[in-house]
Amino acid sequence: MTEMARGALDKVLEKVVSRKLLVWATATGLLFTSNLESEHWLYLSALYIGGQSVIDAIVKLKGA
Repeated sequence: MTEMARGALDKVLEKVVSRKLLVWATATGLLFTSNLESEHWLYLSALYIGGQSVIDAIVKLKGA
């Protein structure tokens, strides 16, 4: 995949799907294909979504 195509794909995904949802969907897909254990899925989901939510809240507070 060329650098230009990757950039275009990133722009489309950024507009259509949030990163949090994309990470969760990827982890869920790996879980269903048995490439990820349920415990690791839980850790990944909780840490990323929780951490990103805190960052989003701080950004909103600074901008307010």
